[in-house]
Amino acid sequence: MAPRTRRDLTLFYLFLLEYAQGKPLCEAASVRGYPTIKWGDPNALEDYKGGRDYDSLKKFADENLKPMCSPANIDLCDDEKKAEIEKLQAMSQDDLLALIREKEESQDKIETDFQEFVQGLQKQYQDAMEQKEKDLEEIKKSGLGLMKAVKAAADKADKKDEL
Repeated sequence: MAPRTRRDLTLFYLFLLEYAQGKPLCEAASVRGYPTIKWGDPNALEDYKGGRDYDSLKKFADENLKPMCSPANIDLCDDEKKAEIEKLQAMSQDDLLALIREKEESQDKIETDFQEFVQGLQKQYQDAMEQKEKDLEEIKKSGLGLMKAVKAAADKADKKDEL
């Protein structure tokens, strides 16, 4: 999907990152697959979760891609957000980094827990598929095919008798 006009190109400040060509940048932005669209402050990119068609992207851009509250645009912040930014700015770099690491570790744990859960589901699915195949094979071995053949032969004989 390419922007239709030069104005659209300006509006679409979305990051489409291909993992193979931008690995360090992708890792820094938590990109785990392609295509991934990120948006927002380059230092705190967010995942775009909307539609991928032109109209959805255009609507999103019109509504969201504008100067936003941030340390660089504090005049756009409400009082609550200004206070939060000022509190973080007052912290030492070491304390701020420790807080960032703590939050990132929490994110990583959530992601790891989710992946383990998905792997458990995958194992359950695989086990269930194997059991299903085994059970179906047992039914076939128990004479189902022969039963169907006898029934078909009987049906054929009944039709001959009717004629």
